Amino acid sequence: MNSITRSETRALAHTVLELDVNNHAGVMAHVVGMFSRRAYNVEGILCMPVGDGATSRIWLTVNEDARLDQMVKQIEKLEDVLAVRRHGAEHEVFERLEEFFR
Repeated sequence: MNSITRSETRALAHTVLELDVNNHAGVMAHVVGMFSRRAYNVEGILCMPVGDGATSRIWLTVNEDARLDQMVKQIEKLEDVLAVRRHGAEHEVFERLEEFFR
């Protein structure tokens, strides 16, 4: 089993995944469902419509481990995912949110 304790989770490096997706009902469920089915924890989620609302951008904070490359490949195969970009844990979108909630 791939269970990780809370203290072990804090010790892992984090990565921010930035996804451009088609904006319609169920897309977020498909994306996070893929993580859930593989017992891969998502630490943070942020989603906003882009432009005229036909697409959205999803940011996910996830733990950096050996399975992440495979997860990204699987996400890229989802029909409604248009692009996937990886950023370090210092990506400003979540840093600003953390400041807001302190």
